[in-house]
Amino acid sequence: PANIELSALEVTMGNVMSRELIMKEYIEAVRTKYDYILIDCMPSLGLMTINALVAADSVLIPVQAAYLPVKGLQQLIHTIAMVKKRILLTMVDFRTNYAKDVAGKVREAYGEKIEIFDTVIPMSVKAAETSAEGVSIFSHCLNGKVAKAYETIAKEVLRNEE
Repeated sequence: PANIELSALEVTMGNVMSRELIMKEYIEAVRTKYDYILIDCMPSLGLMTINALVAADSVLIPVQAAYLPVKGLQQLIHTIAMVKKRILLTMVDFRTNYAKDVAGKVREAYGEKIEIFDTVIPMSVKAAETSAEGVSIFSHCLNGKVAKAYETIAKEVLRNEE
């Protein structure tokens, strides 16, 4: 059962690596002790709910038989489908052996359990400049390596959805 300390957990998890996998790791550690593990979530798509979706074998969605809840159900079903376990490596500085090693270790450690996109988003000053200018990478540097990488990842996501 939850208590008041749970309310601070999302803030605490904000900077943790692989934060969407935390609940899954804890559940895996105790899974053999239970026939079923039920996780009741708030009707939001916060970090705790994302953790629950990643950890879940199946999802039961209670929905009221009324127009607005059913309309929200469409979005929830779409989100659940999108929350498949996938990793996208970003801000990778291919000029360094360190970044290459870390990317390799991620693929080695998670590649058999979690889909890792082939596409990698590279580190780029142009990408950092977009935040300051308040524009997309496509407006700022259409032919740059980061824009090309985002275009490639979009195509890869669409191919995976087919």
